[in-house]
Amino acid sequence: MITQISSAPVFPVIQQQSVVKTTNANNTTANVPLFRVTGIVRILKLYGVVTTVLGATHTLAFFRLNDQTAQPAITLAVGPTLSAAAVGTIIGKLGLAAAALTASTAAAGRVVEPTTLETLAFSEFLVVAKGGANTDIEYSYATLDAPTSGAIQFFVEYQAISANGALVAQ
Repeated sequence: MITQISSAPVFPVIQQQSVVKTTNANNTTANVPLFRVTGIVRILKLYGVVTTVLGATHTLAFFRLNDQTAQPAITLAVGPTLSAAAVGTIIGKLGLAAAALTASTAAAGRVVEPTTLETLAFSEFLVVAKGGANTDIEYSYATLDAPTSGAIQFFVEYQAISANGALVAQ
């Protein structure tokens, strides 16, 4: 007996999550958990929007993955200086992991576009969670403020690739 399987294409649903994080580290480097990953997910967009002006020293901003053992870079670990970044400033993963996080300040109107014609504004990537361990997408930054201040709302658009693929705001 032959069982017919549907030939209709299966497209994973695009899902969204967001989380607001205060930037209140005290004269240190902070690694802020944003989203917990299970299974395999395809990240379509990963970005943040400043909702409260950031402190006077907010530097080396980048995204990374943390599986509690290894911390592979999602963006280059020597990212932009976001010191005193204005409300409405957007930061995002627009390039490869070897590229720094991109910041577009809200101090003036901006057009943000990819560096190559006919590519997307955001850089997609896959995340494979480590089995048996918490695997988080984190935002990392350094500050000399004691403590620093500000807030960023982080957003992610993703698709579950594996049957257990999921992403939850932390």
